[in-house]
Amino acid sequence: MKILVIEDEPNNMMLMTYLLKKYGHEPIEAFTGEEGLEKAAASRPDLILMDLRLPGIDGLETTRRMRKMENILDVPIIAVTSYSMADDLGTIKKAGFNGCLEKPIDPLKINDKIMGMIEATK
Repeated sequence: MKILVIEDEPNNMMLMTYLLKKYGHEPIEAFTGEEGLEKAAASRPDLILMDLRLPGIDGLETTRRMRKMENILDVPIIAVTSYSMADDLGTIKKAGFNGCLEKPIDPLKINDKIMGMIEATK
């Protein structure tokens, strides 16, 4: 599965891409919301993992913009964040996310969570 990872922290990106490759996925890296928009349009990923705090446009606004892109309308977008309080979850859903993964990521459970969220969005 082709997964676009939008994450500005290099160590988090390295961990995410390592884990995705380990589970047989093809990660595509983007370090800003703007870069994520470009790569989403060019690559048409199967799933997008989006950090909320990004330089430039944040993950919420990036997701809002992606939801207006014809080739991304049905692509699941998962927020990856340490902010998952009830209020934040409402904001995340309203912006167009399909779900949320909490940081720190559990390396032993990430693939199951990703596959479960993909199933839930079908």
